[in-house]
Amino acid sequence: MNPRRKKRLTWVALLVVGVSVAVGLMLYAMSQSINLFYTPSDFVEVEEGKQAPVVGQRMRVGGMVVEGSVKRNRDTLEVKFNITDTGPEITVLYQGILPDLFREGQGIVAQGELVEPRVLKASEVLAKHDEEYMPPELAEKMKGIKHVNPNSPEAYTDDGSEQ
Repeated sequence: MNPRRKKRLTWVALLVVGVSVAVGLMLYAMSQSINLFYTPSDFVEVEEGKQAPVVGQRMRVGGMVVEGSVKRNRDTLEVKFNITDTGPEITVLYQGILPDLFREGQGIVAQGELVEPRVLKASEVLAKHDEEYMPPELAEKMKGIKHVNPNSPEAYTDDGSEQ
């Protein structure tokens, strides 16, 4: 092989290896910051193709605050409460000021880290702002409501009117 071609081939190979390493490091870094959304049922019934939550994993859990489960520490801002969707309950531990709309029976989304198989240490708690709105995944789990994108052909009947 020509020495000039050999030198070019070496540079191309080094460039491909360098780009591959850079992309691999970026994907690894991004995988550490992914927050997956779960419902309390996902902790018990693992769907096909979905990974079961593991202790130490960062995640978001959505559901309704169970009536009578909110316990506050009088001396600190620590709050402990349970959330549920259709059956199983997840305990959420949170330290901080809860949103104004937070109350028992209200839909919330808690973001944090799983510290025990059914205990989430939340870093953020979001309360649902509208009584009718619910994330599509949660609505499908709790009420069997299938979200239909209004821009999709499924949203219209054969005569062109909306369903």
